[in-house]
Amino acid sequence: MRAPLDRLHAITDESVAARADLPTRATALAAGAANRLTLHARGPALSGRELYALARRFASLCPQSRVFVNDRLDVALAARAHGVQLRRTSLAPGEARSLGPDWWIGCSVHELDEARAAQAAGADYLVVGPVFTSATHPDRPPLDTRTLEQFTGLGLPVIAIGGVTPERIAPLRAAGVYGVAAIRALWDAPDPVAAARDMAKELER
Repeated sequence: MRAPLDRLHAITDESVAARADLPTRATALAAGAANRLTLHARGPALSGRELYALARRFASLCPQSRVFVNDRLDVALAARAHGVQLRRTSLAPGEARSLGPDWWIGCSVHELDEARAAQAAGADYLVVGPVFTSATHPDRPPLDTRTLEQFTGLGLPVIAIGGVTPERIAPLRAAGVYGVAAIRALWDAPDPVAAARDMAKELER
């Protein structure tokens, strides 16, 4: 039986993957979250070899934390990842399940129709956003509370992403959100231990 899905997810991009202080940052985030943290190896411009190296690095640095790979199922298999996060253009969750029966399989969605389709296709969880204004998706308006509640009302765990900070978690939890994911708020935090600890604390309230 799988352990419950972590509530806190630290996602990388190409700039995070290239950081010289990545090892100390990753271990600090894991410590702050008391290892109840999932590290996502992500970077659309990274080669498969680079993404594999990143995932294996996380597994070595933070052996008590889970490692997910975004989009690249071949890399997830090779890296022995704990899960995958799929995009609209990826394989369907059911097809991914045939490759990794024990994976946590999530889907990144922005519209309710996408979320319903992902649920019907066998997704275990949804990554929904942006929930606040986000530098990652400046062209997308934030989701309002009523729309967010429609996502959470589908019954799958919802991981909210986009401009999330510790202070913004309470209203997300009130809307039924299960957990949160972040890039800048975690990897660029002046004190990554405190950032992960504060987010984890808010998620447990």
